[in-house]
Amino acid sequence: MIQIPDGNTNMFMNIKTSLFAIYLFLAGDSSALSNWTYTENPSIAVLIVLFSLLIVIYLMKLLIGLLKNAIEEDNNRVSYLMQKAEILAEIELFYLLPHQRRWQTWFPEVIHYYADFDKTRGEVQRLIKEGEWNTKEFTEMVNILLKKLEIEHNPIDNEAILEKLKSYDEKLEKLEEL
Repeated sequence: MIQIPDGNTNMFMNIKTSLFAIYLFLAGDSSALSNWTYTENPSIAVLIVLFSLLIVIYLMKLLIGLLKNAIEEDNNRVSYLMQKAEILAEIELFYLLPHQRRWQTWFPEVIHYYADFDKTRGEVQRLIKEGEWNTKEFTEMVNILLKKLEIEHNPIDNEAILEKLKSYDEKLEKLEEL
């Protein structure tokens, strides 16, 4: 005996219950389609397979898009170089034998880098102007670099630092008044 589909047996009779049936199908519950036999209705089987494949592809594309956005936020040259340096240091410390660490071909005494003169000079001048130029470490190297770039810099007369000191003095005076 075959039961005639009604609102209780066929969830696709009403738009609200059909949306709920699709939600259940996304969750893996195919009971909404259990009233039909797939051998007599091959179109339902085809639709189930297409739905499953398309939803998986759509969700994967969505996930990849979200990951791409998250990666783009952290994807800059500095963080890449920092992570690369950490990985190389870990390899050198934990995965190399002592005689491998002494190989001159792998670890030369001097490493030469190419830097464009104009870009380097502009970047150093920008750092000095903004007060971010650190002269406390590698003082000899900093002095040699400034001579090569033909930049005169006296860290005591740095305008950015003097302006910061003036703002601190103003804040201190306001605190003293209070």
